[in-house]
Amino acid sequence: MKTYALIAVHLIIAFLLLEMSCSNAQKNRLQGYWISKDGNTKLKITDKGFAMDIDARIPEHYFIKNDTIYISYQGDEPYTKFVIQKLEPGKLTLIDPNSNPIEFTR
Repeated sequence: MKTYALIAVHLIIAFLLLEMSCSNAQKNRLQGYWISKDGNTKLKITDKGFAMDIDARIPEHYFIKNDTIYISYQGDEPYTKFVIQKLEPGKLTLIDPNSNPIEFTR
């Protein structure tokens, strides 16, 4: 009986470690409210939505692949691409579709 308990404990710990290692840490660090350095652009990123205007009624859907955020209105194509140039705690630099960098702070 002791061996079954030990095997169960090891399997549970292995599952938890695997689950934590496969989580998307980059997406979690992106979430929150961001304000551009010039104060003109406000960005709100949640787990399901991306809004360049905090007061937007319907945030756009997004997904992240490598260092690029793909945004679409209600899941429709074409996607708008924003490249994550720099992501540090409290600082975010995005390159918009026109290749202009936008620096954000929390």
